[in-house]
Amino acid sequence: MNGTETTPILIEKETIESLHFPKEEVLLDVVKQKQRLTDIDRAQALGNLEKGKISIVFEDDQALKRVETTIWAGGKEMIVLKKGVFIPVHRIHKINFL
Repeated sequence: MNGTETTPILIEKETIESLHFPKEEVLLDVVKQKQRLTDIDRAQALGNLEKGKISIVFEDDQALKRVETTIWAGGKEMIVLKKGVFIPVHRIHKINFL
């Protein structure tokens, strides 16, 4: 978001499929990128073992958005939510544990 903080728009996970995700990385700090992957692994374990929800702050080509859900699978390229909904990892700003 070009260094400006805005409040993410809360959306339902079902609307994610209709969003467009640019190819650019949203986190320029390598340490933050590594922390994001660690958080994805932790969130996936939480979701699979305890069905625990998390909040994912991500950015499409329009705005900063937030969804509350569980991560079913995560990798270096994509995360998978319920019902086969995907979010590219490079567009995720932060994962918050609820």
